[in-house]
Amino acid sequence: MNSEIRRILEAVRDGSLPVEDALLKIKTEPFADIGYAKVDLHRKIRQGVAEVIYGAGKTPEQIIGIARTMLEKGQDTILITRLSASAAEEVSKVHTLRYEAAARVGIIGNPPAPDGLGRIVVATGGTSDIPVAEEAALTAEVFGNEVTRLYDVGVAGLHRLLAHMEEIMSASVIIAIAGMEGALASVIGGLADCPVIAVPTSVGYGASFGGVSALLSMLNSCASGVSVVNIDNGFGAGYLAGMINHMTMGKGN
Repeated sequence: MNSEIRRILEAVRDGSLPVEDALLKIKTEPFADIGYAKVDLHRKIRQGVAEVIYGAGKTPEQIIGIARTMLEKGQDTILITRLSASAAEEVSKVHTLRYEAAARVGIIGNPPAPDGLGRIVVATGGTSDIPVAEEAALTAEVFGNEVTRLYDVGVAGLHRLLAHMEEIMSASVIIAIAGMEGALASVIGGLADCPVIAVPTSVGYGASFGGVSALLSMLNSCASGVSVVNIDNGFGAGYLAGMINHMTMGKGN
C-alpha cells in the first residue's frame, strides 16, 4: 500500500514536482515531539498510510494537539478511532470533525477518492455487529477504498447472504464480521474467490465468552483464504483490507 514515494517520484518524472521539493518531502523530520506524544510524520512515506489517532485513553486536549500537529505538517485527512462522544464534542470546537457515534470514529478532512484495485465488501452477521462494521468500513474509506455494506446477512437466514452473490463474487476483499458462533466467515470464505478478513465481535450470550467463541470458530475455519483479526477490531480489518486492495503485482510495478 506504500504509494506515497511512488507518487513523489512520478511527480518528479512528469515535471509537476521540482527535485528540491521532492527531497524536502522525503527528508522531513521523522517525527514531531510534542511532549505527551511523538507524532510519526514519516509513516505515510514508509507504509503508504499516515498515522491514525487512537482516541481511547487520550484526553480531548491531547487529541486536539496531535491533530493540530498532523495538519500543520501537511496531513490532509485524520482518522480518530475509539473516540467518545464527549471527547468528540471538545475536539469539534477546535477542528472540523465528522463524528460517527455508532462506530466511535472521528474524521478530520475529506477521505480521498477511491483508488484501490476493486471494491471492499463489509458484511455482518447481525445488526448488533454494525458498530464494528462501521469502524472497518470508515477506516477503509479514509484510506481510499470503495466500500459496499451488506448488513444483517448472517447464517440464521442464509438466503439473505445468497441474495447478494453478485457483490460477494465481484469483491476484491471481504470483511466478514460476526459474533455468536462466528460462522459467517466460513460461509463467505466458501463462496468468494478473494481474501476474507474475519472479525469476531463480542456480541452473544454468556457462552460466547465476550467474542472468544467467535474468535476460535474463525481461527478454525475450514474455508481457505480466511484470516482473522482481534475481537471487535474493525479498524484492523479495514486497514488490512485497504492494504490488500492497493497491492500491485510487484514492487517495481
